[in-house]
Amino acid sequence: MMPDIIRIKETCLYIKDLQKAYDFYHVLLGFPVIDYVHEKHLFLRAGSSVLLCFNPEDSALKSSPPAHYAEGKLHLAFEVSQLNYKSTRKLLESAGVKIIDEVTWKNGAASFYFEDPDGNVLEIVPEGIWD
Repeated sequence: MMPDIIRIKETCLYIKDLQKAYDFYHVLLGFPVIDYVHEKHLFLRAGSSVLLCFNPEDSALKSSPPAHYAEGKLHLAFEVSQLNYKSTRKLLESAGVKIIDEVTWKNGAASFYFEDPDGNVLEIVPEGIWD
């Protein structure tokens, strides 16, 4: 029997400069802070999910919870209502965030991409894009 998974509750990014992550995710994007320990981790609420930002140099050395880390351009998508898709893009652009791509998918829905200060590739998708 397979577990009855409801959703992905938390997603993790590995970011060396957590102050820049704080400024981007909390100050610019408005994600509420759950916990912040300088040079260790930053935990944020992203809608009904949790975004964990770990300093990979610290989290690679942990024994509990188990060590974890990654390098490179990680990717995650944030979902917004269809009504707020265009205004979200305009809001980010007016805050100086560079949109690096926009894709129109086979179902006709579009999503756009931008990067956080650490180079992670973030995406905004309208609600229902994969329905």
